[in-house]
Amino acid sequence: MAESAPVTRAPRRERDDTLAARAPWGSISRADIVGAAVRIVEAGGYEEMSIRSLAGDLGVAPMSLYRHIRDKDDLLDEVVDRLLARAWRPAAGQDSWQAWVIDAAARLRQFLVTQPAALHVYLRHPVVSPAAVERMGAMMGVLRRAGLDEAGARSAYGAVHTYTIGFAALEASRAGSAGDQDISSLAHQLAAYTTAGQFMEGLRYLLEGIGMQVRAGREPGS
Repeated sequence: MAESAPVTRAPRRERDDTLAARAPWGSISRADIVGAAVRIVEAGGYEEMSIRSLAGDLGVAPMSLYRHIRDKDDLLDEVVDRLLARAWRPAAGQDSWQAWVIDAAARLRQFLVTQPAALHVYLRHPVVSPAAVERMGAMMGVLRRAGLDEAGARSAYGAVHTYTIGFAALEASRAGSAGDQDISSLAHQLAAYTTAGQFMEGLRYLLEGIGMQVRAGREPGS
């Protein structure tokens, strides 16, 4: 009777070393996971980041992360909120509502085109995170103090906000096409419409319309 082939086993020491490299069960928190993801996103690693790779960075099994987050999108919502909280506040004073709104919109556009994770979140669903709500409340307050009523301020905020997100999405999708020598001259002209300068020009058109509503609200008897 022929002998069966010997079973190859991994050395006991290697298995123990692998297990020892992992963090103890329950030693990570949601804050730890979000903090690690923030660092990866800030470093430009959003596209490559996965639950498995993030777990490896934290020294835990992937299933350990699911005790604290639902999925990658749940994680990105909080990551983007943390990053937005650092980025949205205008330097312009609120004594000039136009300057404040321009600064706020420009900062959001810059945030979205330089952070693919943020653009992903804003295009996936309406963002109602703490930083986003704080930003909306601040802009609504500026618009009301300028002379708009609640409905007018909400409408003006919506126009500026959706314009900013839509422009950022188009700008990000066409990034680099202006330098492509293989496209037509007309395509080059159209690519020029998705620049920071064009964003500001379009924003000023919007603010002219909002300004008309502000002036109308200030007129006696209006």
